[in-house]
Amino acid sequence: MKLFGLLLCLWLVPGAVVAESLDCNLKGYKPVEGMKAEAGPEAVTLTWSGEAGAQLRAQFGIRDGQPLVKELAARSSGGQWVVLGKDLLPDFQVTTGKRRISNAQRQLLKEQGDDTPEQENVRKWNTFWDAPLQIPGGGDTTDLPRKEEEVRRGSVSYKSNGCEVASDGARVSISFNGLTLGVFSGTLQFTAYKGSNLLRQEAIAKTDEDSVAYIYKGGMKGFALGDNTRLVWRDTARQPQETRLGGAPNDGPVNVRARNRLLILDAGAGSLAVFPPPHKFFFARENEVNLGFVYYRKDNDNSFSLGAMQPEKGEGYHPWGVTDAEWKRRTGTARGEWDNFALYNAPSGTMQHMAVYYYLSPHGDQATQQAVLAYTHNDVFKPVPGFKVLTGHFHMDLNEQLRDRENLDYQATWVPVFRGLGINIVYLGDFHDDSDLRDPGPKRFAEEKVYFEGAQRLSDKDFLVMPAEEPNVYLGGHWYLLSPKPIYFSHAVPRPADQQFMENDPVYGKVYHLGSSDDILNMVNQEQGIFWTAHPRTKSSEGYPEIYKDKDFFLSDRFIGASWESLPVDLSEKRLCETRCFGTGDDMSNWAPKPKYLIAEGDTYTKWPDDETYPQLTINYIKLDRVPLYKESWAPIVEGIRAGNFYGTTGEILFHNWGVEGAGDKRTYTASIEYTFPLDFAELVWSDGTKVDRKIIDLKDTTPFGTKDFKIPFDATGKKWVRFAVWDSAGNGAYLQPIALK
Repeated sequence: MKLFGLLLCLWLVPGAVVAESLDCNLKGYKPVEGMKAEAGPEAVTLTWSGEAGAQLRAQFGIRDGQPLVKELAARSSGGQWVVLGKDLLPDFQVTTGKRRISNAQRQLLKEQGDDTPEQENVRKWNTFWDAPLQIPGGGDTTDLPRKEEEVRRGSVSYKSNGCEVASDGARVSISFNGLTLGVFSGTLQFTAYKGSNLLRQEAIAKTDEDSVAYIYKGGMKGFALGDNTRLVWRDTARQPQETRLGGAPNDGPVNVRARNRLLILDAGAGSLAVFPPPHKFFFARENEVNLGFVYYRKDNDNSFSLGAMQPEKGEGYHPWGVTDAEWKRRTGTARGEWDNFALYNAPSGTMQHMAVYYYLSPHGDQATQQAVLAYTHNDVFKPVPGFKVLTGHFHMDLNEQLRDRENLDYQATWVPVFRGLGINIVYLGDFHDDSDLRDPGPKRFAEEKVYFEGAQRLSDKDFLVMPAEEPNVYLGGHWYLLSPKPIYFSHAVPRPADQQFMENDPVYGKVYHLGSSDDILNMVNQEQGIFWTAHPRTKSSEGYPEIYKDKDFFLSDRFIGASWESLPVDLSEKRLCETRCFGTGDDMSNWAPKPKYLIAEGDTYTKWPDDETYPQLTINYIKLDRVPLYKESWAPIVEGIRAGNFYGTTGEILFHNWGVEGAGDKRTYTASIEYTFPLDFAELVWSDGTKVDRKIIDLKDTTPFGTKDFKIPFDATGKKWVRFAVWDSAGNGAYLQPIALK
């Protein structure tokens, strides 16, 4: 009777924990200096050394088949342990819909004679214009209307009967089986990294269903709510905010529009931060509006939850316009972006990694904020000696804004965004959804003049705005043009019969009138510009560049390659844009006489300082000692790109130098990097002109915030080109352009 009474009391007390034996397999664990895993009858305790002498501790168990984080704690060197959380339940929710191919893709496949069910099934995974959660649907999506039953929501459940502890280089993980999450099933895993205060929690799961697109929320529930509980963050204006959870309990997660995607629990003597992976968490959108990517949820008067999330709806950018007509049009454009919210891909059988990070700290919230932001250089693209930061493909409608305001000196809202990110060179893309882009000359040249003069006024020392364009005519698909000076040109379709390819205009001087692919190549050669495929194999470039791989303009060394954009996002892939981007780049280098390059681009629209731009942008570092002034020639930029003297990066991994040493068959690829997150792997990729192969260099023994030199010998026999890339444990990366092997 006494035993029954004790069990009844435990059952009635909320949050009471009944000890349960734990069967944990440590066969995959080998002692790692600075990290220790100990298995007891009821728990596995992982302790490890963190940053600046900190010690971290995480203890895990199982209760009724439910994995349990029994404790999270941190201490300074020689100090007392600070408990940051106890008896926490790993929590996930998932929302799934059906992936569809876009109308633009389908139409191009029809025009190319390749519109079969098999091809659509392959190409749909590269869809950009999709909104699987929007009922009945809109935008450019096919096969509408959607049905209510397509959208399903699931919360995690567990039937875990044990765990596994494994070490891999300088990291240790603990995994629990028996996870079910909506249409997904798999395991729950926690990973700690030597020398870092980071703890990664992830659901690693697959679905056997077809055409699944999804988003997730991940975190922990069961944090004790006390009189001194305090959650802190910075708002979109970078002002400190907090909540003490003194209001009513929440029905669902409160997604916080926190700057830097960072929410911190102030635990008195210590603190616990929660945030998503910096870049891999984000799928491509047409803007970077901060939708609120971290959350809290007051579950009751005694406990609350914390985590990272993707909300179920996007939002359009802030509309603009002074005249009534422009305001009405831009409001409609901004609202239309709600129809484009593509989610993640989950092809059947692929193991999706749905991750969230915690940062355990024995210090207060301000110190923790600084420590977490160090991993992304404070969300700034760090200056590197001998390089300048280059980005582009932004449809800002600059000339239309200036004409609408009748003010050439208007300071566009996107200028402080780019300057605050540490970007030195921005190439724009007016004449896309604005202005008289197909006008044969009279209107267009006047608008180009505003475009050029406006760009000049926004430029400064070490900040250059280049008025470029995505013309999208005569070649097929979409393509981009960049020149070493402003060029007046038109591209009416068809070109008026009375217009010549080139003429002297009494107002604008030399002007071009394009009417064919030969005209385009001729102009690019005369003006010493460069051009490339925009968003290859997706959007309105489905089927390109392969359709024109034998054309003279593609084979020209003025056609540099294609753009790189993190689209699509598949959380089973180890590299961002693993197949579409790098697959396209490798194919182009095989087709052409010389290797082609991938220039990292944004392909987004207007920006505001309250946007969350850093995580959704991959940029280029180009070898330059200084940024040319607007009135100077931009040839150092154009020719630097043409020569492949640049690399793409998310910002956490930075190259300082690289190259191929030696001659003949025996060569050595050398590179030097700096990085923040512990690294995962590097890869040397090569091809004989037909077959692509690679060598993987495991880097899991690295600790955070380091530098590394690579000297990788390889046999150059029969190889046409070689390239190199490095990826870290959070999915961030940096890639170099291919080098021809002669």
